[in-house]
Amino acid sequence: MSEDKVLYSFKRNPTEEVRAGVKEFKGKAYIDIRIYYMDDQGEWKPTRKGVSLATDFMPELKEAVAAIDAELAKMESAE
Repeated sequence: MSEDKVLYSFKRNPTEEVRAGVKEFKGKAYIDIRIYYMDDQGEWKPTRKGVSLATDFMPELKEAVAAIDAELAKMESAE
């Protein structure tokens, strides 16, 4: 049985949102970042577009976000 806990979400467009959180599956915790869409009944459903990572990868994920942030800052300052 899995238990999902959404910690942050933001709209991607009017019918999609990105959700980030943690989930538990078979007794193990995972980081989950996934796109959800609104179905015809108005309910949010997960897509296959996303990633689930073991929590062991949290340091690497933080480094990746920091590297992306630094590159975006360089790109903005070059404009």
